Amino acid sequence: MKEEIPARQIRALYTETTIRVYQAYAPAIADAALKAGTFVPPFKRERMTWIKPSFLWMAYRCGWAAKPGQKRVLALDITREGFAWALDHAALSHYDPSVHPDRKTWQHEVKTSPVRIQWDPERSIRLGPLKHRSLQMGLSGEAVDRYVDKWITAVTDVTSVMREVGALVAANRIEDAEALLPAERPYPA
Repeated sequence: MKEEIPARQIRALYTETTIRVYQAYAPAIADAALKAGTFVPPFKRERMTWIKPSFLWMAYRCGWAAKPGQKRVLALDITREGFAWALDHAALSHYDPSVHPDRKTWQHEVKTSPVRIQWDPERSIRLGPLKHRSLQMGLSGEAVDRYVDKWITAVTDVTSVMREVGALVAANRIEDAEALLPAERPYPA
């Protein structure tokens, strides 16, 4: 019997101390981050930066590392402590009457929170939308500084894996493609 997946679920590759998130960038930003072990210029701290724990959601967003400005995909291992801080300091990017007493309260949360949470449809291996939703987290201000200066423990270029999985999917070699996917599992948040 197949496990029922909740409507919203964080699925990620993680250890006791870290959780992996993904971002896609132009080569100049990716190369500088790989060399420094964190983000340095030309990365801009003043912009909101979006992190995604789902490899397939990242694949959908960057088109298997083929979209302009997103041709390099980085896997960033960050501290679970930092990830928890981000969740604790987050506001939903959309108004939800089951969460917020009114729109004014939600708007205040969005203006004052350094982290935005979006729940987007998770993606299948063919990048089609699934029924359950996957987390995307936008970091700004203090959250970006913490991310860059304290949370990142490793930066890995996974562009070649992303492209290989995409090529296998395009060749309809789904089992081979699935064998290369990271072993993401429900994250205890």
